Amino acid sequence: MSKVIDVHTHMYTAGWLKLLKANGGPDLTVEESLDSPETVFYKGASFCVLEPAHFDFELRVRNMEKAGVDMAVVSMPPPGVIWGDGEVSREAAQMTNNEFAQAQRDFPDHIRWMAVLPWEHPALAVEEIKRACDVGAVAAIVHGSINGRHLTDPFFEPIWQELDNRALPVLVHPTFPIGTELMELDRYALIASTGFMIDTTLCVSKMIFDGFFDRFPNLKLIASHAGATLPYLAGRFDRVYDTTARAKVKISKPPSEYLKHIYYDAVTYAQESLELCVHVGGAGHVMYGSDYPFNLGDMEGCLGRVNNLPEDIKHKVRGENAQRIFDL
Repeated sequence: MSKVIDVHTHMYTAGWLKLLKANGGPDLTVEESLDSPETVFYKGASFCVLEPAHFDFELRVRNMEKAGVDMAVVSMPPPGVIWGDGEVSREAAQMTNNEFAQAQRDFPDHIRWMAVLPWEHPALAVEEIKRACDVGAVAAIVHGSINGRHLTDPFFEPIWQELDNRALPVLVHPTFPIGTELMELDRYALIASTGFMIDTTLCVSKMIFDGFFDRFPNLKLIASHAGATLPYLAGRFDRVYDTTARAKVKISKPPSEYLKHIYYDAVTYAQESLELCVHVGGAGHVMYGSDYPFNLGDMEGCLGRVNNLPEDIKHKVRGENAQRIFDL
């Protein structure tokens, strides 16, 4: 049976949490919620439930072995390190990346990692890409939006250029979307169910229609959660492109072609959703993911859905695609 590689799975660090509590306010706070004694809130909206497993690599490896997962490419999800001033953000990034590098040394058969970056400080972020890759990073992670800025903002171009020059895989992970307060996403855990999907979908949609992938053709961009709603919207994107001049201002081929250029994880909770993602993105562009250890994470369930794919596809998704894309 083929190796199983998890490309959407997360860890935090104790040092990072201490820095967040001291420097994240007033917008980002860590408080008790209905789901955890320590939950990260954005302006009163719960969006990140912290679990003990987020801080325990030994427990992670035991749970991976129990679920039949061979390797994890771990990353720090939102709120990442995009808070505090430049020095605090850089300190949090370096602290996290160093700890992830140590985890790889401690568990070389099981752990690889993505660099977390101080995106609000592009010069510092470029320096940290170089440093993190030197100590073992195989990819990077970015939020679907950065404190009100879209990722296509020219402000971030130096970071994208460095990532493109290195042809690094980049996981686009959603965060609280722009307009969270207006959409009242503080209610009913709507950030987790709906807000995250909005953030990823709008992020990649803007990239497609803005010509982002023509400017940065070497990027291996991974759209989280089986592409959010992107696979479902593929036909609509092409219809808009075919019938609307405004959609053709910066691109000269149908949006669905770009949807086959990017990559996807398999973090979705319905078999038919995973199958649609494979259909739209292509069997060579979908990789297993679990979202462990969040309360929505489903290491065994996500793997079960991957294993239900046709025989000629499931081995690619289980690990073969990740081995190629991350050069593992």
